[in-house]
Amino acid sequence: MPELPEVEVVRRGLNDHVVGSVLHRVEVLHPRAARRHEPGSLDLESRLAGTEVRAVDRRGKYLWLVVAPPGADVTRAGAAEAAEAAEAIVVHLGMSGQMLVQPTTAPAEKHLRIRVDLGDDRELRFVDQRTFGGWAVADLVDSGGTLVPAPVAHIARDPLDPLFDVEQVVATMRGKHTEIKRALLDQTVVSGVGNIYADESLWRSKIHGARLTDSLTRPALRRVLHHAHAVMGEALAQGGTSFDALYVNVNGQSGYFDRSLAAYGQEGLPCPRCGAPIRREKFMNRSSFSCPRCQPRPRVRRA
Repeated sequence: MPELPEVEVVRRGLNDHVVGSVLHRVEVLHPRAARRHEPGSLDLESRLAGTEVRAVDRRGKYLWLVVAPPGADVTRAGAAEAAEAAEAIVVHLGMSGQMLVQPTTAPAEKHLRIRVDLGDDRELRFVDQRTFGGWAVADLVDSGGTLVPAPVAHIARDPLDPLFDVEQVVATMRGKHTEIKRALLDQTVVSGVGNIYADESLWRSKIHGARLTDSLTRPALRRVLHHAHAVMGEALAQGGTSFDALYVNVNGQSGYFDRSLAAYGQEGLPCPRCGAPIRREKFMNRSSFSCPRCQPRPRVRRA
């Protein structure tokens, strides 16, 4: 699944190429691409046709386009009034979703699911090989002083958000009795961190993912969050992490941060810090990667 840096790469590309464009015609070419939009494909097409893209926003791994009728004022002082004038296209990238901006003359991609005519010889295309992603139209609501789509309102701010409150997140983690990696992956605690960047943050912090949050000091938790911010910022600067051709920006280009990973996916390779072979362990139907020397497992207390 794409994590914060990969989604932010897509957001920036859409912001540069789509904001200000009118969606002249919207075609849903596969019903699964609109399955999260309860009124169905035809309603999604009719509600979006003729609207203008005003902004492209993100919270954690959640991406959306703010759309409104051309000329509608969405910059009003009151959040409630502004929300009434606009809606959001919530984009679920799933495991293989791509948002591409293509010339209208470009051949249709094999797994093209939604096509949008931008009216200037360009199209916005949603391509999704595995069909786990899709679009849905949602109302905007006020969440902590920020307008977000209603389905995203429960999602916590992410470490790259200017309003991210480190001390509040530390307090929340300290109040839980759970493994630190599980807390990092809990999008209601801190959003945007997935399996890759959780492992990288914990490796940099020299903390095993099975350590309990209420056993860690506040400085240790701050250190983990600091490293989450740092590693995702570095990944963003390199276009994100791409292990195959599915994670691309709006121009179809892949990121290359996978070359800089210290722990994730590095089983058997020497730890860049101490040289011990990186180990892989089962975790929540997936894998965790860590250094057995730098990140010792917590001891199990016997009753």
